[in-house]
Amino acid sequence: MSTRPKRRFRAHKRLISRLRRPLLRRQLKDAIHRHPRGTPLRIVVGAHDIYEPGWIPTEQESLDLLRPDEWTGLFGGPVIHAILAEHVWEHLTPEQGLVAARTCHRFLEPGGHLRVAVPDGLHPSPEYIRRVEVGGTGPAAWDHKVLYDHRSFAALFERAGFQVEKLEYWDESGHFHAVEWDPAEGLIHRSKRFHRPKKPLPFPYTSLILDARKPAG
Repeated sequence: MSTRPKRRFRAHKRLISRLRRPLLRRQLKDAIHRHPRGTPLRIVVGAHDIYEPGWIPTEQESLDLLRPDEWTGLFGGPVIHAILAEHVWEHLTPEQGLVAARTCHRFLEPGGHLRVAVPDGLHPSPEYIRRVEVGGTGPAAWDHKVLYDHRSFAALFERAGFQVEKLEYWDESGHFHAVEWDPAEGLIHRSKRFHRPKKPLPFPYTSLILDARKPAG
């Protein structure tokens, strides 16, 4: 996408966001109010209407990762059991990503977790990298701000105070690593286990997936 269409698209996106914001904020407040007391509170950031039963979907207009004051108004304090973010952090600069991680840490209950997935910068397929790199050819890649690998991504959340477990990732030698993870604690659709492409791809689609857990003590 050339510079001029990008500017027009971003201006249009900002306008739509301003128009949607009051409705989405009201819907989110209602969803939190209806959430059954005594059951774990689970939210999806950047859901784009993709979420599982028992999870509350949010968008940037209703819950901005970079505005912790909005979270205070909705949650008050550390009451969230789980946060799910699939392919969100690559749309933030590294500095914004750290702010977002600290926001999640602040509002998670002790022992709660953030499950987060981004494109994997060590994927061995050159075509995959071309699609997901900053300014890449894939959908929405023109808005990508950073391409993480497992070391740099884990370090970001450790700086925010999390204990990190790597769930799926490629290493520097081109080997893929995966551990069993419970989809009930956050289903990542763009993962080795669950990705179902609409049409065949010339490479196996995987994401770099982490669990970032807030210490219980």
